[in-house]
Amino acid sequence: MKNMITKFQYGNDTMTSSLAIQLAKGETRGELTAQTKEKVVKSAQYVQEIVDSGNIVYGINTGFGPLCTTLISPGDTKKLQENILKSHAVGIGEPIDKLLSKLMLILKVHALAKGYSGIQLATLERILWLVEHDVIPVVPKQGSVGASGDLAPLSHLFLPLIGLGKVWYNNEIQETARVLTSFNIQPITLGAKEGLALINGTQFMAAHAVKAVSEMQNLLDNADLIATLMIEGLNGSIKPFFAQLHQLRPYKGNEYVASTIYNLLEVSEIVSSHKNCSRVQDPYSLRCIPQIHGASRHAWLHLKDTIEIEINAVTDNPIIIDRELTISGGSFHGQPIALPIDYATLAISEIGNVSDRRVYLSLEGDTPNVPKLLLKETGLNSGFMILQYSTAALASENKGLCFPSSADSIPTSLGQEDHVSMGSIGSRKLLQVINNVSKILSIELICAAQAFDFHRPLRSTTIVEAVHQEIRKVIPHVKEDQIMEEILSAAQKLISSGTLVQIANQIADEQQVPYHGLHHEYFNVY
Repeated sequence: MKNMITKFQYGNDTMTSSLAIQLAKGETRGELTAQTKEKVVKSAQYVQEIVDSGNIVYGINTGFGPLCTTLISPGDTKKLQENILKSHAVGIGEPIDKLLSKLMLILKVHALAKGYSGIQLATLERILWLVEHDVIPVVPKQGSVGASGDLAPLSHLFLPLIGLGKVWYNNEIQETARVLTSFNIQPITLGAKEGLALINGTQFMAAHAVKAVSEMQNLLDNADLIATLMIEGLNGSIKPFFAQLHQLRPYKGNEYVASTIYNLLEVSEIVSSHKNCSRVQDPYSLRCIPQIHGASRHAWLHLKDTIEIEINAVTDNPIIIDRELTISGGSFHGQPIALPIDYATLAISEIGNVSDRRVYLSLEGDTPNVPKLLLKETGLNSGFMILQYSTAALASENKGLCFPSSADSIPTSLGQEDHVSMGSIGSRKLLQVINNVSKILSIELICAAQAFDFHRPLRSTTIVEAVHQEIRKVIPHVKEDQIMEEILSAAQKLISSGTLVQIANQIADEQQVPYHGLHHEYFNVY
């Protein structure tokens, strides 16, 4: 992994998607510097001074949302903070993945450590304690509309601070109180404004988007490799990947994909064997790979750039600038990331859509030496026909999931929150579509490797041959009908692990073989 650092300074260093993942996996350790602690303490002092002054400031000595004009006495301020966590913890559904909950904690620490939220240092340190001891709150999937941020999920995330809710610990879900007792630790007491600082923010949808950025890049890289293998299997032309063509329509994503695939195929014996064939042009699913995959890379880049602004921002409310200026604004509103999330969902769905078309193409039997349904003996054997049913089903399911969540808005909070982003729903759908596309690509991988075999003894390039060899370590060439469950599982693991991409990168580095296209760093998350 490139650019891995051993320590990350919360509130000071710039967070990236890859760094957030490293922190969540324990590959990088986060810390609070003395300078950051000083900023946090000063912000908390500003809040206390506002309380002592008696000045009316939203969220510090008032109720919340539609109760923003209801004054709260100094004696009830702390009770108010507990009540907001309890009353807002109304999420429903199955819990999100533990890694996502941990990402939420990490992103929240980074935002609070900026020193504009009025959080107590002890509270921030307790959140870090949860991360470092792998005591991870259980957060339900449903219940956020992405308006005042992710109110319900964040409430569940921080119930453990006051000894309530449930957590993952020792690989099982346990009551928070029981786990804290085992560590001989008491719940903390929240001060003025802290409840609001904790539950206002976009960390639920942002955590999902961070995971999506990583997984989507892996799929895009795999898609280029698998499509290259399919081009070889189906005797596709290399001409649509010539630089001269894409310089006349210079989208960076198109150029990147075209030059990547050209580099992978330039000295292939298989390509040379049919350069004078009578076929005039390939179907779009082969010929337009740079345009289709490239456009999806643009969407990925837009999501990456947007989410990395978000995870380095302060997204709660009100914002404590200093003792004289407290601003009640809308930095918690999810719209800035809800739109790119929906865009990315459509973009990765298209990768699955065109992959399904290439699977279908591979079964037609129109390529010399490549039999119909990818088996030499059919009739008694159905061959790979039903695999395409699965890709069709998944591609169709994705189309239904592509309706933009951000196009919907249902007023909440008695009309106080009269426009909501639904970014939380969009972010969950994005991960669902990514998962489906991973399965589609795994089936294309199986079909492409099978088609590739029929061109022996011709050889492809060093990297393509190494990729094919790695596939054949776990997926055999199929000669007759058989149960495909283990083959499908093995293919999915190859995709999710990023093994094929790692092999391609390793060979390119060791042998100085061209692989990646132009603007490599431009499309690199790390």
